[in-house]
Amino acid sequence: MSNRTKYLSRLIGLYCLLVSLIMFSQKQAIVQIENTLIHSPAMLFILGIFTLVGGLAMVLAHNQWSGGALPVAVTLIGWISLIKGFLIAVPQAAVSLWGDLQYERFYYLYVGISFALGVGFTYAGFDLIEFHRRQPRDVSDRRERPRVAA
Repeated sequence: MSNRTKYLSRLIGLYCLLVSLIMFSQKQAIVQIENTLIHSPAMLFILGIFTLVGGLAMVLAHNQWSGGALPVAVTLIGWISLIKGFLIAVPQAAVSLWGDLQYERFYYLYVGISFALGVGFTYAGFDLIEFHRRQPRDVSDRRERPRVAA
């Protein structure tokens, strides 16, 4: 697995974890912010451009469709961000998508999905899977080092 895959996995994972924790604790404020944002075409355009740039950067830096589940998942997140940014930058598409998602009704479901993705990407990105697979070292093979007189 490449260092870029690990880095992006850590970035995506920690971002999802932190944002989902904030969202979980601040439902009313977040829903109000989102409702205000969805009715501001200028803010949607700016947010869409930033999301588009982030997605494009991920796609250009990491467009790997082989090599295991993690590289493909990181690539998919990049493409999803790119498409999401494009849709948000077009206010009519964003408002339509917002209505279809029923954001307020399924708020905790979306937060839960974000949290689960965060746990998965963080776990994989920090090589915790490999850490748990490693066999414990046998400490009986260690030799006592002779002490040097000072």
